[in-house]
Amino acid sequence: RVARPRSTMSTLVVSSADFQHILRVLNTNIDGRQKVMFAMTRIRGVGRRFANVVLKKAEVSLEKRAGELTAEEVERIVTIIQNPRQFKIPDWFLNRKKDNKDGKFSQICANNLDLKMREDLERLKKIRAHRGLRHYWGLRVRGQHTKTTGRKGRTVGVSKKKG
Repeated sequence: RVARPRSTMSTLVVSSADFQHILRVLNTNIDGRQKVMFAMTRIRGVGRRFANVVLKKAEVSLEKRAGELTAEEVERIVTIIQNPRQFKIPDWFLNRKKDNKDGKFSQICANNLDLKMREDLERLKKIRAHRGLRHYWGLRVRGQHTKTTGRKGRTVGVSKKKG
């Protein structure tokens, strides 16, 4: 088997003068050299599947690099990410189903995602739910075994016998 060097993004030839190497979208820096779909996944709360659907709804070519996007295309993409239900993206595709406060379906991205997760954990701790208590104690939450794994961070000293 012959080892071939992997192609790097630095070999990209760009003729456009308005190419942006770094874009700022939804409080996230996006690498302009990557294809649009994969560059969008740098935004917290946007995965490959959701990025793919958003780009199709925004009628942006998946072959484009992120740095080649115009300001209008970026604006359309941001609008669709923030209001996916208005663009007929189904409820099951969204990452926030039946929000505890308002009962609505939504797609939460960037800084809002951290905020919502923190609120959820605080609510679980406040109502003393099993999941909340496990989070509070720093233990595994989803039913994993804890006898032999996950011992990092806990130091238990050995005491000498007196006498």
